[in-house]
Amino acid sequence: MKKVVVLFVLFISVCAAFANVTLPKIFGDNMVLQRNKPVSIWGWAAPGEKVTVQFNQQKKIAVTNKMGKWQLLLQPENAGGPYQLIVTGKNKISLQNILVGEVWICSGQSNMEMPIAGWGRINDYEKEIAAADYSFIRHFDIPNTISSTLKEDVTGGEWQVCSAATAGEFSATAYFFARELYKKLKVPVGLINSSWGGTQSEAWTSKEGFAQSNEFKDIAAVMQSGNMEEIIKKRSEAVLENIKKAQGNLDDKTAVATFKNLVFDDSKWLTMKLPGAWEERGFPGLDGIAWFRKTIIISEADAGKPAILEIAKIDDEDETYINGEKVGGIAKWDEPRKYNIAAGSLKAGKNVIAVKVIDNQGGGGIYGDEANMTLTIDKTIIPLYGEWKFRVEAITANGANAGVGPNDFPGILFNGMINPILPYTIKGAIWYQGESNAGRAYQYRTAFPLMITDWRQHFKQGDFPFLFVQLATFGAADANSNNGSNWAELREAQQMTLALPNTGMAVTTDIGNPKDIHPKNKQDVGKRLAFIALHDVYEQAGEYTGPVYQSMKATGNQIELSFTHTGSGWLVKDKYGYIKGFEIAGADKKFHFAKAMIKNDKLIVFSDDVLQPVAVRYNWADDASEGNLFNKENFPAAPFRTDDWQGVTFKSKYSLTQ
Repeated sequence: MKKVVVLFVLFISVCAAFANVTLPKIFGDNMVLQRNKPVSIWGWAAPGEKVTVQFNQQKKIAVTNKMGKWQLLLQPENAGGPYQLIVTGKNKISLQNILVGEVWICSGQSNMEMPIAGWGRINDYEKEIAAADYSFIRHFDIPNTISSTLKEDVTGGEWQVCSAATAGEFSATAYFFARELYKKLKVPVGLINSSWGGTQSEAWTSKEGFAQSNEFKDIAAVMQSGNMEEIIKKRSEAVLENIKKAQGNLDDKTAVATFKNLVFDDSKWLTMKLPGAWEERGFPGLDGIAWFRKTIIISEADAGKPAILEIAKIDDEDETYINGEKVGGIAKWDEPRKYNIAAGSLKAGKNVIAVKVIDNQGGGGIYGDEANMTLTIDKTIIPLYGEWKFRVEAITANGANAGVGPNDFPGILFNGMINPILPYTIKGAIWYQGESNAGRAYQYRTAFPLMITDWRQHFKQGDFPFLFVQLATFGAADANSNNGSNWAELREAQQMTLALPNTGMAVTTDIGNPKDIHPKNKQDVGKRLAFIALHDVYEQAGEYTGPVYQSMKATGNQIELSFTHTGSGWLVKDKYGYIKGFEIAGADKKFHFAKAMIKNDKLIVFSDDVLQPVAVRYNWADDASEGNLFNKENFPAAPFRTDDWQGVTFKSKYSLTQ
């Protein structure tokens, strides 16, 4: 009887929650709806309630089902606006300044997430922001959300109208893509940014997607069984228990406010040796906020002088204080911290350096080289590596998934950041990801097309355009054909994904940075994606990509290569005309640097060290900046190989974290 009463109360509570008609958060003022397609509108209300939707000259009616959900389709609209969207049930919702145009999902990891300003600081970001006067470009940023189960709604976000006041927070790649589309099409462009730095494609793929793949059938079995939720629950509980066991309960807000101060008793805090990620120091799975404190002694001679504080690198963000006064803070996980300390900040005797570290996902803490942890005062250098006081303030607010990172389990980003927007009518998707899958590049041949197909099946809008960015240049120069290259193999897997219908790939090896995994030229990345869209999706004429290897023919000591997309002719970016980036090998599979020359529309590749060549590779390295072959439309040739010899990632497989 008690159980019946409880269920009845829950039912009444749910009904009360849906007494008013509500819309998902993706609907709001300033949004963009897709032109020339039936537009899906949905929401919630009391079971059986009639809901009326008015938009432009249309009026549609839906009735909620027994779960309190309703959905309807508006007739296709031409580009235009601004309009109102009015939704009426027992209450009335009125959304303003709505445009109709082109809607694109923008997803992937940090190079898609990277904003124009903030931690991104792309090339000429100040000028770009000042010039961002495009009221017909709108951007919706979905908050990072992990979920072991399918979410009905996103956890937050709002549509932003592009202006100098808002553009700094836009995804840079997405913004430059939209800007190019708007300039050519003269229609509104809506960007739905659902991205998260450092994430793997498996986190963005649903359990139904894995179930369709023999490669991932073991993963699918665990996801379908429901055991994954139990695994996540145990992981979360273990992270919390580990913290409580080490330091006791998390602190209240009043205590936290004093952590930065000179006068504070940290004698009962834990100690941690730095530099080193806290996962390596006894706190695996910790994502959240923690504090480090170190007491140093300053001599009378050095007191009051300006200084330079170096704290290696901090993953992800920091707020750094000396004696309670903030001296710096950077929201970038891979940037060395080097802060100027003003004269008068340091006192004779005891001083305290306090660092608040905010870790959103993955590794966390203060890491890097010991030599980069110093306080320099004139000619005095005080080493800062070694023991620091340490205390966790809070864990990431993921509810039941506390302590679980976005790559810890498959599907958890699909559940939280894709599923809630599935009914939204879109034109297509742009994607920039792969860095985090490079160690399993061979398997990405399966994983990436699987994810694309999975999204298309769930969105139920056909084989919508899916355009992606091939990995840029990055990493050590010795990752090459003879030593093996994860990134080259990942680029190959991306190229092979073009076998799926309605896909396109922007090559970016020429605009990367070997020392920066987040290259700052996002203008050309966005433009190259846009050129593909303008040609393939919007049917505008002109070359839109660089030369692509097609076939080879070996004759004597030479190999002749044929290409597509040579445009109006070859372009070699070298003042002496030397073509770089080619290697050639014989049957021994040992590669040698090769010479190349253009003959008509083909390339002839050869080397004095290889008399009977059987294979050629171009730009096959992590650092692929050497290649200088383009077409005259200034698009770079895509990296390629003519062989199919086993690579270094062949045996690397995705496994479910336990």
